[in-house]
Amino acid sequence: MPELPEVQTIVNDLRKKIIGRRITGFFSDTPRIFKYAAISKIAKAIKGCKISSVERRGKNILIYLNQKLLVIHPKLTGRLLVAKSEKLNVKKDFIRAIFYLDKNLALAFSDVRKFGKIIFGDREKIEALPDLKNLGPDPLDSLTVDEFTSLISSEKRNIKQVLLDQEVIAGIGNIYSDEALWQARIHPFTPANCLSKNQLTSLYQAIREVLRKSLKARGSSMRDYRDTEGNEGGYMKIRLVYARENLSCFRCKTKIKRTKMGVRSAHFCPRCQKLAIVP
Repeated sequence: MPELPEVQTIVNDLRKKIIGRRITGFFSDTPRIFKYAAISKIAKAIKGCKISSVERRGKNILIYLNQKLLVIHPKLTGRLLVAKSEKLNVKKDFIRAIFYLDKNLALAFSDVRKFGKIIFGDREKIEALPDLKNLGPDPLDSLTVDEFTSLISSEKRNIKQVLLDQEVIAGIGNIYSDEALWQARIHPFTPANCLSKNQLTSLYQAIREVLRKSLKARGSSMRDYRDTEGNEGGYMKIRLVYARENLSCFRCKTKIKRTKMGVRSAHFCPRCQKLAIVP
């Protein structure tokens, strides 16, 4: 699933390509990806809307259309493509929705597994929905180390679960939680409320550093993620621990381990990230 760096990369691309464009038409044959409004109602209401800005909130892409708002969450396999209308191949590219723009351009949402989510409606109503309203603060926005410490230190769950909870902090997923925890030398199963102030400060700094590093590399493309032109991100070539099971730790040469955490997994170094015994 695209995380903060991948979604921000898409947003940065869209800002260069579609701001100021007018939506001239809309197509979709996949009703399951739409929440709160039917395809027919969206097709009628969105035509003629002008794109004024593109923002990111957590893992959501927000496309502002004056008083309307279009929200796209890629989920596991969603992608956004910007191309000339005639170059789009609905079946081959698994396109589930197309927003036709002026000057023969189109914004297409591709999603192999149809897990993505699209929301459209009046701006105030959409921003008040739990999909956006319940999101936690952004780790690269105005979140301070003291605010981060306060959020995390009250949690009894293990630290990886807390970092994955979008209502605690928005934008972090499997990849960057593993990366930041390795950098901060914290075991993913450590109860969050057992972390010291120094550990929380190190983790705060590691999260921001890893996310910025991935942003510079235009995200991670281990499986499905691509940018708006179909190109892969470069972070997987410089990753620290994620998906490096049985490979040597970059610090101590111990073999990286992978363990299950519910439906997720965690990658860590058993030597550098020792699990402290909690009384």
